[in-house]
Amino acid sequence: MTDSQATAEGGTTLLKALVFLMFAMFAMTTDSVGTVIPEVIREFRLGLTAGGSFQYATMSGIGISAIALGFLADRIGRKATILIGLCLFGASSALFAAGHNFLFFVVLLFISGLGIGIFKAGALALIGDLSRSTREHARTMNLIEGFFGIGAIAGPAIVAYMLHTGASWKWVYLIAAMLCGLLVLGSAFARFPRPIVTRAEPAQASEAIRMAGDPAARFFGGALMLYVGAEAAIYVWAPTYLADYSGSWTWLAAYVVSIFFVLRAVGRFLGVWLLARLDWATVLLACSAAMALLLWVAVLGGREVAIFALPATGLFMSVLYPTINSTGISCYDKGRHGSIAGLLLFFTCLSAVFAPMAMGALGDWLGDSAYSLVLGAVFASLLAALCGWNVARAPFAATLAARDVDDYGAQGGAELTAPAER
Repeated sequence: MTDSQATAEGGTTLLKALVFLMFAMFAMTTDSVGTVIPEVIREFRLGLTAGGSFQYATMSGIGISAIALGFLADRIGRKATILIGLCLFGASSALFAAGHNFLFFVVLLFISGLGIGIFKAGALALIGDLSRSTREHARTMNLIEGFFGIGAIAGPAIVAYMLHTGASWKWVYLIAAMLCGLLVLGSAFARFPRPIVTRAEPAQASEAIRMAGDPAARFFGGALMLYVGAEAAIYVWAPTYLADYSGSWTWLAAYVVSIFFVLRAVGRFLGVWLLARLDWATVLLACSAAMALLLWVAVLGGREVAIFALPATGLFMSVLYPTINSTGISCYDKGRHGSIAGLLLFFTCLSAVFAPMAMGALGDWLGDSAYSLVLGAVFASLLAALCGWNVARAPFAATLAARDVDDYGAQGGAELTAPAER
């Protein structure tokens, strides 16, 4: 190995490590929301729909910035985009220490969502630059989401510990702000590669909206919406659904979401192994079908069965999001990765806002949060059907093969030997 190759590999490893930590950091806040919401409901005397604003605000911010500002990663570069997003997220998270008002917190969560949408689009585009094939892209995304899973485990654990010791749930946001400060410093001094594929014209703000009409964008965006709807039934509303459980497994009910996140994190590392050996479409079909089956088992078996079935879904859900997301991004040339990453993130957040909102409203209307699981099971079943159609028709196989040749074939792994973004 030459010195230049060693330098390139070292730079690639550092950048991937920064992205891994970014995902773990913001997962601490976004995936602890299910643990925070019951506390917020009690503290501010809210209903289920109003309490869910902690979820709606963040996801609305992410979705708006993703669709409107995702193009920045293609326009001003990955590094600048990531730094802008991290600064917004860090500042808004730190400001949780400055007040004690429900509306104030909702506004801060919306601003933090804007920051997440910006730096996540930049980070996803960067991973495309650092990948040498569409298959490697999918494997790396599963690895990234594995670290996201670690953050998702840490967040609820921090909230639970703070509540146990009498401290405020706000500490999870303050810890995230401190970690974000370290990531800002690391990203500021890191050398980023210039994209391998350059555009003849600068990316425009309307790029993502134009791409929304593409068949690939519609398919992968729709799949992400269905997945997120099914997932939200567990990590947003399962704690509320199981809060009144008084059976023989009470101790386990308190850890359902934590176990779900542990299994989801483990499954994402397993997904790296699976995707190295099996076709992505087959993996999606098998995992989505298993997820749907477990959700229906939880629905029909009631709380006593749901305590076991709901966390088990994490093992199968784990592979779905990163594989759907990375494969959708890989259908487009690298010069548009920021825009398509933003568009798919918008679809994700659209569902992350309206699916739990519908679940909360349905629970309020019918007087039982169990109906959130019914809606989640319906979403999971529709996703399994969509993945079955994808296996039968293979509509994107030719597109992915062409991208491997056009975008990755001549890359040769020398990303960081090109002039770097300063």
